[in-house]
This record gives sequence, C-alpha cells and structure tokens, in this order.
Amino acid sequence: MSKSEEEKSIYNWADKSTGEFKRQTSAFRDWISNEAGAQFPAEKDRYHLYVSYACPWAHRALIVRKLKGLEDFLPYTSVHWHMGEKGWRFAEKGEDVSGDNVTPDPVHDGFTHLRDIYFENNQDYGGRFTVPTLYDKKQQRIVNNESSEIIRMLYHAFDDHLPDKYKQLDLLPEDLKEEIEQTNEWTYNDINNGVYKSGFATTQEAYEKAVTTLFKSLDKAEEQLSKSTGPYYHGDRVTEADVRLYTTIIRFDAVYVQHFKCNIRDIRSGYPALHKWVRYLYWKNDAFGSTTEFTHIKGHYTKSHKQINPYGITPIGPDVNILPLDEEVPAVKAALKSK
Repeated sequence: MSKSEEEKSIYNWADKSTGEFKRQTSAFRDWISNEAGAQFPAEKDRYHLYVSYACPWAHRALIVRKLKGLEDFLPYTSVHWHMGEKGWRFAEKGEDVSGDNVTPDPVHDGFTHLRDIYFENNQDYGGRFTVPTLYDKKQQRIVNNESSEIIRMLYHAFDDHLPDKYKQLDLLPEDLKEEIEQTNEWTYNDINNGVYKSGFATTQEAYEKAVTTLFKSLDKAEEQLSKSTGPYYHGDRVTEADVRLYTTIIRFDAVYVQHFKCNIRDIRSGYPALHKWVRYLYWKNDAFGSTTEFTHIKGHYTKSHKQINPYGITPIGPDVNILPLDEEVPAVKAALKSK
C-alpha cells in the first residue's frame, strides 16, 4: 500500500501524533422538508435509506423510522456486516445473511458496495463511505449521511401523511429540548464516540484518557437513570435521549468490553439502572428490539477491524447478548440476596 493509499485507508482512523481517534465530519447535509417548494419534499417512497445493522449511528435511523411509523414511506437496505478495504458491501444474490432487507442494492443494478453510490454522486469523492445514507431516488443523489440530522428530519417531515398515533410522537419535545441537548453533548463525545476513541487509540495515553472519560460519563448516565421514574430516560416518554444512548449500550457487553477494551465495568453487573433501562427498550419496545441484530454487530466489529483483531476471532461470550428482564448475572443475584 502506497503512502497516499495508506492515508485514505478505512483502517487508518487515529491521529498520527497523538494516537487519538478522530471522527470525520459528514459530507452530505441536505434536508427533507414538508415546506412548499422544498428541494427534497417529503414524499412516499421517494427516498431510500442505506444502513448497517452493525453500525450504532445507522441503528439510530432504523429505530426512529419504526417509532414514527415510516415503514411504508421510507424503504431501507442493510449492507452486509463485513467491511473490507472498499468499505461496506451489499449482500450478494442468494447470500444467506440474517436480518431483514440484507440484499443486493435494489435501487442500483450492479452496485456492489456503498461507495458506488457515493461515486455516483461525486466521481471525485474523497471521504469515507458511511451509513446511514439517505438517498433521493428521483434526483439520484445523496441527501444526507449525518445520523443526528437524519433522525431529526424524520421526527416531523412526514407528519402530514401519518396517522395521529405517529404524528403525535415527539422525540424532542419542547419542554425537554434543552435538557436533551445538554445530555447529547456528553453522551456523544464521551459514550457514543468514547467507545471508538478507546478502541481505536494507538497509544496508551490516548486509550486511558478516552476510557476513563467514557466510564465517568457512564456513571453520570447511571445516576440520571436511577432518578428517572422510567421506563425511559425521561420518565414515561420515549425521546431522542433513549435513541442516542441505546445504540451504544446495547453493543457494550457484546462487543465493546472486549473488542474496544472498555472493561472497567460491564453494563449487566456494573450499572443496574442502565441495565434495567436497556433491557426494557430491547424487550418491550419493538422499535429498539427488532432493529437490533447481534449477528451483524459481533461479526462486523470482530472480523472487520483487522488492526485490532488480525485473526478475526469472534468471542463466544457473553453467555447471552442481553438478559431477560427478570434475570441477573450470578454476582448481582448474590449481592441482592445479601441485602
């Protein structure tokens, strides 16, 4: 690999001088709108959502799509869980992969990788090929590839076409907006991105800085959830705070503890409030549970990140990826009995 190729490699994500993981800024930032004359109007089946079940950022979009009842308005395709040198690839025809809609690209005949869609949009594109990618089939162009913006445009852009049940669901209610925005700041930097900062660090100093910050913020989330009346982050209302935190916590014990060396504590034995909360979302809210594919999650991280796991060995544990609502690990059971 030449120096220029090495600099563009999808595996080369840490700053050379500090060893700290640096996330690239998303390149496509247009917006679907229900306003008259909008460049990207809210129309049924006009757009296509490309995701990966493995990716926590894409997972956000799948959850919101289902919470808002947009299944008939916004079709989606999941890429295969394996990411090679060319980035995300589509499943091949007849390939047996778990999960709904893990198929060849239904929009572009002959496209084998997500990158093909980016090059269709711009032949000279030099950034990363990321999911989620929101695509306009009518204009044949990418609308947006920033998950935080995609989920927010889905909150209300299609409301005029939805039944009241979905129209009235507000994931960023005005009375909680300021508090959610404040929570988002440290949740994103320290937890969502913090696991990546820990896992992709290339110096001991960078790793320790990231992982200690991560667990301080997990402690903070634990404290806030312990004070919530539940079952959601903000009492009886599901909000953006649940969506943004869930996609990291559901992957934590299954992948991040071992693969990203985030092993100061795990969720199931170290964070009772977080553990109760994430299990409720998984088992009791279909938008969260049905969009969670552990086969993709574990396969992607352990077999795609060769710089971390060169032999691609996927650990068997944890014993179960997520415990039932009424189950605890033995250590927690023993602690509860002794009280």
